Amino acid sequence: MATVELRFSALPEHVRTARLVAAAVARRAGVDEAVLDEVRLAVGEACSRAVGLHQLSGVTAPVKVALIEDEKQFSIEVGDEAPHQVPGGSADDGAEAEAEEDEMGLAVISGLVDDVEVATGEHGGLIRMTWPTTPPPAAALV
Repeated sequence: MATVELRFSALPEHVRTARLVAAAVARRAGVDEAVLDEVRLAVGEACSRAVGLHQLSGVTAPVKVALIEDEKQFSIEVGDEAPHQVPGGSADDGAEAEAEEDEMGLAVISGLVDDVEVATGEHGGLIRMTWPTTPPPAAALV
């Protein structure tokens, strides 16, 4: 299992770099060319979400991206350290608007990626997106 880790300051201008790195590593891992645009868009959305959450919460820690190549799949994990509202907690109007925007971003990601897992808590969140890979042709291995 090969892993590439990327950490960047929570600034919107770094999201593009994360998208480019994710697409390059996904291509190398064997993700189908037809799916690479979806990888770019999903990573961009997940990273933009993490950047926004960090900025809203005043978190100075970097956004974390892990690109994980397994035998038959490629996964990307985008982690943030922003506190997420615990279900059932009280929310003001600003928090409600933030939650709606967050849900919209997650809906976009879910529309782009078939296998998505989202975990959130008081100390941050993690989005894990997974795509199948195809092994390289036998001639490429020689």
